[in-house]
Amino acid sequence: MMNNRVIVRGGGDIASGTIQKLHRAGFMVLVLEIDKPTTIRRKASFSEAVYDGVTEVEGIKGVLVSSEEEILKVWEEGNVPLVVDPKGEFINIIQPVALVDAILAKKNLGTTKEMAPITVALGPGFKAGLDAHIVIETMRGHDLGRLIFEGYTKKNTGSPGVIGGYDIERVIYSPYEGRIKNLKEIGDLVEAGEILALIDGQQVKTLIPGVLRGIIKEGFEVKVGLKIADVDPRMEQVKNCTTISDKARTIGGGVLEGILMLQREISK
Repeated sequence: MMNNRVIVRGGGDIASGTIQKLHRAGFMVLVLEIDKPTTIRRKASFSEAVYDGVTEVEGIKGVLVSSEEEILKVWEEGNVPLVVDPKGEFINIIQPVALVDAILAKKNLGTTKEMAPITVALGPGFKAGLDAHIVIETMRGHDLGRLIFEGYTKKNTGSPGVIGGYDIERVIYSPYEGRIKNLKEIGDLVEAGEILALIDGQQVKTLIPGVLRGIIKEGFEVKVGLKIADVDPRMEQVKNCTTISDKARTIGGGVLEGILMLQREISK
């Protein structure tokens, strides 16, 4: 049987679109995460299992494990295992047919094309053909999800995508350093100027009204400038808080296409 093991580095909301696509397509997916993920859209991200032990995204269960035996057991149960492994030590242990860098750090944190027979990387910071076999475009627009075989994706603009007429206003970055205490939960409706959280007692407010689509984990030690929350101005879109986004699904489709394409080439 052809090797159908795939490792995905990163379990955030964009990565989760890829994890879902690969899992549904029959691949045995292992997710590698850091010990304290900074995920905002936690209810639509497999990375939440790092904190809670188990999480579920659109009916797919993610389970935190720590050994090869536990990984195999979770796969046998039809679920997705996660391990805390920022250095990628489980890559050599599992020996996947494909490795996907879905960290979205806007730079390469150590992924190389030699790590697996097929390597795919998401977004800026990677050169297709050098750092990975394929790089996937992650910028919203006509080329979202496009496979790039040579060169780079579009450069990071530093500005969030426009939703409901807002871009930078809908994303909240920490103005302070310290421990965060959340006063609102994901899915809550908020008004402009409403307090979302306290950072060592200092108020963090939203600039716009909408649905709190994401907020960083309660108790996290945040730094100034860290993205800590996301408000969707579309009040009627509460259900979006717990489902994978259109962007993540499109990118995931590109990853699946790239792996199947290169897998066919390998099998010739």
